[in-house]
Amino acid sequence: MNRLKIIQWISCVAYLSLSLSCATEKDYLVTIDTKFGKMYAVLYDETPLHKENFIDLASSGRYDSTEFHRIIDDFMIQGGDVFTREGLPKEEWYTLPAEFDPSLIHERGSIAAARQGDNLNPERESSGCQFYIVEGRVYEEQELTTDMRKLQMAFSKYIQLDSNMELREKYSKLYQNQEFDSLNALMLSKKAMMEQFFNLNLGKDIRENQVRAYTSIGGTPHLDDTYTVFGKVIKGLDVMEAIAQLEKGPNDKPVTPVYIKVNVELVAKKKISEDYGYQYPEE
Repeated sequence: MNRLKIIQWISCVAYLSLSLSCATEKDYLVTIDTKFGKMYAVLYDETPLHKENFIDLASSGRYDSTEFHRIIDDFMIQGGDVFTREGLPKEEWYTLPAEFDPSLIHERGSIAAARQGDNLNPERESSGCQFYIVEGRVYEEQELTTDMRKLQMAFSKYIQLDSNMELREKYSKLYQNQEFDSLNALMLSKKAMMEQFFNLNLGKDIRENQVRAYTSIGGTPHLDDTYTVFGKVIKGLDVMEAIAQLEKGPNDKPVTPVYIKVNVELVAKKKISEDYGYQYPEE
């Protein structure tokens, strides 16, 4: 066998081995079953601690009969409070180290770990059980690239001037009517004026993947890099939306309980891609 044929034979064997590996490689498919239907999800390899923990809780049945106990329309639905349901003492409520990855953001359908606030949890460690699914909203690019906190502070100072009484009254009316989208639009329309008047830079850095996602499918960008995103719903987002719109009582809890049952199953990645349209990142 000459050298060229040997190289061709080796290349052919390598290609067949790679094809076979891709065809047989498996991943966990998560099914979250509710009375409103099922959501199907994958968990990210980039967050191995969160992925393993979720699989352990689901496969042992500990998530079953927990609830989506907190819902906020256009924001998220939160559930999976295993520790409270099992009556565990708080000293047994373990946490997980944060696993932030710039490629994993709070786009619509993302699954992320709940946690205590920064004042009690400066390391931003995740709850060992509770998670939320992002609904969010679609943003204009200008809003994403503006430091809205700084803009609001500058705008609040600006409208206190006697010459800006009309603008102040318009702002107050929007605020009283809770028309926050219109209020943000009003402030953004004055951004250039604020920067010139106060000699400020009101812009902020934002990654390309954030702009692409939040101006198309939407999400909750202000949570990026502060809460661990560890998975994504790949089918059944209509179920999430139906739950988010339910009537709420105190503490944003649904008036009618929404219980869940969670199942995990090893499935060929090729089948997940074909059946659910999810594209795995190239390795």
